[in-house]
Amino acid sequence: MRYYPAFLDIQGRACLVVGGGCVASRKVDTLLECGAVVTVVSPEISPSLQDLANARRITLKTRAYKADDLEGQFLVIGATNNEVLNHQISTHAEARNLLCNIADRPSVCNFILPSIIQRGDLVLAISTSGKSPAFAKKLRQDLESQFGEPYAVLLDLMGAIRARLLKQAHAPEEHKPLFNKIIYSNIILLIQNQQYDQIDQLLFNVLGPGYTYRELLKNERQP
Repeated sequence: MRYYPAFLDIQGRACLVVGGGCVASRKVDTLLECGAVVTVVSPEISPSLQDLANARRITLKTRAYKADDLEGQFLVIGATNNEVLNHQISTHAEARNLLCNIADRPSVCNFILPSIIQRGDLVLAISTSGKSPAFAKKLRQDLESQFGEPYAVLLDLMGAIRARLLKQAHAPEEHKPLFNKIIYSNIILLIQNQQYDQIDQLLFNVLGPGYTYRELLKNERQP
């Protein structure tokens, strides 16, 4: 199986999780972090899911799954320990052309969830195409130590620089050499060591006056 890599925008989209245990809780947390409108269906519910329901962050249906639960959903995640039920969820979702993931059962999924590393808006996704989740976890742990918080800061900085340059009249293609000079410099080390004066000097050398570390990040991180 060769999977098509994609990042889904689920902000404000209806997503269903069938199951109420610890696996379902993790799936729900990730969906909420990405802005999904989450419904959970399960006769038994973990305390963490109950807390989310009490806080009105999810819709909770404490009963057995029904095929009608899929109506109006964008995607569904099956996170139960009932193999028959998991296959039913997959079959029902497929009949409705819905995105469907069954936890730890790639053979009945039409998409699988990668192991991820998140540093602010920087997301690194690792997939073994369902062959070895354990190996994906090991790769994630290796990469977590390599890509620390300075990479999130650099991404915010580059986003602010790009937004400002795009307001200028010349073609966006002209920006690429400037971006490369910054990215391929020692800026990660400068951020890590909080050498802000040196960062400002680097930005001045590449971009000219008017670009400072603190000002760019302040503007990028404003709500």
